Amino acid sequence: MALAQNITVIPARRSIGTQKPAAKVQKTRVAAYCRVSTEFEEQESSYDVQVEHYTNYINSNPDWEMVEVYADDGISGTNTKKRDEFNRMIEDCKAGKIDMILTKSISRFSRNTVDCLKYTRELKDMNIAVFFEKENINTLDAKGEVLMTIMAALAQQESESLSANVRLGIQFRNQQGKVQINHNWFLGYTKDEDGKLVIVPEEAAIVQRIYAEYMDGKSFLQIKRSLEADGIKNGAGHEKWHESNIKQILTNEKYIGDALLQKTYTVNTLEKKRVNNNGIAPKYYVEGSHEAIIDKDVFLRVQAEIARRANILTDGKKRIYSSRYALSSIVFCGHCGDIFRRVKWNNRGCQSTVWRCVSRVLKKSSGIDCPARTIHEEVLQAAVVTAVNDAWSRKDAILPELRENIRAVLEEDTDAKLAEIDAAVKQKQAELLNAGKDQNKIDEIGDEIMTLREERQSILTEAAMRKDVQDRIEDLASFLDEQVEAVTEYSETLVRRLIEKITVCDEKLIVEFKSGLEVEVDV
Repeated sequence: MALAQNITVIPARRSIGTQKPAAKVQKTRVAAYCRVSTEFEEQESSYDVQVEHYTNYINSNPDWEMVEVYADDGISGTNTKKRDEFNRMIEDCKAGKIDMILTKSISRFSRNTVDCLKYTRELKDMNIAVFFEKENINTLDAKGEVLMTIMAALAQQESESLSANVRLGIQFRNQQGKVQINHNWFLGYTKDEDGKLVIVPEEAAIVQRIYAEYMDGKSFLQIKRSLEADGIKNGAGHEKWHESNIKQILTNEKYIGDALLQKTYTVNTLEKKRVNNNGIAPKYYVEGSHEAIIDKDVFLRVQAEIARRANILTDGKKRIYSSRYALSSIVFCGHCGDIFRRVKWNNRGCQSTVWRCVSRVLKKSSGIDCPARTIHEEVLQAAVVTAVNDAWSRKDAILPELRENIRAVLEEDTDAKLAEIDAAVKQKQAELLNAGKDQNKIDEIGDEIMTLREERQSILTEAAMRKDVQDRIEDLASFLDEQVEAVTEYSETLVRRLIEKITVCDEKLIVEFKSGLEVEVDV
């Protein structure tokens, strides 16, 4: 005989949150999250309204216990990295302080599908509900997961669409040559009431000093130290400078009145990650967008000097540029072509300073058995004095030749060449506008425009180099004209001003002036 079974149904009792069972019914601990994504005044008031709304709404429910209203003001919703209040709320959930979260909509909670699903699922695993008012979704409901995925994807699509519109707006503005620059940390400039860049004279003088010191042979580090020693503040208003500050100033085209737009671009809408634009996106070079602080010729010569110092090659070997002494990096070996290095000798207590070929000093690593002589510093310095005095004593013959060289340098008609290229670029840009959606044609015209731009830059660089030669010739001519007597002692300043290179041979030194003049000195 079968036993009679007595089955009693125990109804399911839905629980929310991380509270442990208790003898009496506990209230649901409810928090709210609200976010305002921009800093416009009307949305700031919306922020206050949301805080007030949730405070009243939670307190009006007798079964709920108010925890807190977590609110991020003026923070983007595309990721959670900078949303301090959001992250604090999640930590409080993990600490067991919250059972339920109220928020206005999915887009207020997150516009990033990945983040949205990650956090709602994480909270769901802790039995913590998130209720979205606008969509009427409770993440603990059976249908919540499907609806959440759909709605979060739509919110992300909305964010990406908005970002695309912003990018198109920026691109259109760039094409019109409208320059927008953050001037707050931009040494040398501020903005007037119309938003245009205007020069700050006292700051412009600092920029000009940096360019002048660099062309006098100083390194980034030496310029940094000289500015700090004089208590001069950088663009951010700090007395401490960095070598990167100096390099950025020396390579920024905005100091010559031009502006290269879209140097960086956003590769990820959600993470807002920006990277250097190495040709992936178009760039726009606007000439004459504002008043210049640095002459264009000076700027181009500085770029050439930066490249020279960064790529000092001697017989295929790269050497580090040194500016500690005026003779550093300008004394070369007549045998192997390597540079000479300053070395301290101590021979049985007798100290001396000599210059030696680097290949010879590093014979084991270089693999070169260079026979270059070692030359005492006093001999090298005396040779410089001799060469300068030799040029001065022959100035009546040298000056006419130098001035003829200046005339030869100035004969090149740069303006005509630039005008021809500018006309060609203008024509190509018109063709680009008429290319429609033909991507192959667009790419072809784009390559042609880039080639013309590179040719134009090459002409400008060559013109700057000719101007540099002209300045060097004029400087030597001016020195020879002004000098009333022979030089009696070695001067570091004189070397930096006049001497380009010294080649050490077995029986002589060849001293090359920056003007191109060469003088041989027997040693």
